[in-house]
Amino acid sequence: MSLSRAKIKQLRRSLLAWYQQEGRTLPWRDSSDAYGIWIAEIMLQQTQVKTVIPYYQRWLSQFPTVEALAGADLQQVLKAWQGLGYYARARNLHKAAKIVVEQYQGKFPNQLEAVLKLPGIGRTTVGGILSAAFNQPISILDGNVKRVLARLTALTVPPPKALKDLWQLSDILLDPKHPGTFNQAIMDLGATVCLPKTPNCQQCPWKTHGPAYLSNLQHQLPMREADHPLPHKIIGVAVIWNEPGQILIDKRPAKGLLGGLWEFPGGKLEANETIEECIRREIREELAIEVEVGSHLITLEHAYTHFRVTLHVYHCRHIGGEPQPIECDEIRWVTLDEIDQYPFPKANEKIIDAIIAAKTS
Repeated sequence: MSLSRAKIKQLRRSLLAWYQQEGRTLPWRDSSDAYGIWIAEIMLQQTQVKTVIPYYQRWLSQFPTVEALAGADLQQVLKAWQGLGYYARARNLHKAAKIVVEQYQGKFPNQLEAVLKLPGIGRTTVGGILSAAFNQPISILDGNVKRVLARLTALTVPPPKALKDLWQLSDILLDPKHPGTFNQAIMDLGATVCLPKTPNCQQCPWKTHGPAYLSNLQHQLPMREADHPLPHKIIGVAVIWNEPGQILIDKRPAKGLLGGLWEFPGGKLEANETIEECIRREIREELAIEVEVGSHLITLEHAYTHFRVTLHVYHCRHIGGEPQPIECDEIRWVTLDEIDQYPFPKANEKIIDAIIAAKTS
């Protein structure tokens, strides 16, 4: 899309005027504090605003400064993040906070190259932080912005195949005098008006500027890449009880999916194996103990980014051996009253709820 200087100014002006009237009121927009903006930008990766707001407010109450975050135990950080998903974000925040304290005396850096070196921060995130906190003219290209620009230009390929062009357009459109406001405005446009399935074009300040709306193509854009079915794993999960009435939980390795979180042990069902056989085998391999598989507790479906799982959860009784952390970082026997002190993945939270419900029924 070729844009004249006059058209670019017109697009900026109309978007900022719309934002002044229709922009969302969000807690991280009330200040230019780089720490708070950074936390919000990380939480907003892969997560909707309405979900983020209460987490953001609780987070700043628990970790009001970068020093407080850097000095916290990782388990505290993961517990505060519990339920937001994509836990690498929390681990990276913790690592980055330590770097900011140690290398920058607790002041969030305002240099592009320095911020990009911090764990968990990419090109869009750095643009969101530096434009909002320091008014630096650095553009963004999150999912909302990609959709807006794809419709503005009637993009003829899926956005992932045109990232270079989309970044260039985002750079060109950015208002150098008001970069933070402009970035917030274009994100809000995508989040509230230029919606994926039901774009509200009548409310769009750019509706008359792009060929997609003029040709009635907005519902077909952005073009999507072909979907591939997600791999499906069937998992046997054990809620293992000992004689004193404690439950065995284990902590996942720090690196990888759900790193550092606690879970109920178990593993993937193999061919020609029953769930009960799977649980006994996995517990023997992972913890070097023998269990008696008892009653079925709950079956859960859960989807991750690249695969989905079905969890078949059973009550089990510890009958032999001393638990060993063979494939995990740590193991603990805990009471049901203590279990909420530990950070668990979302699916495991549902297991805990089912245990409590079974105990009280």
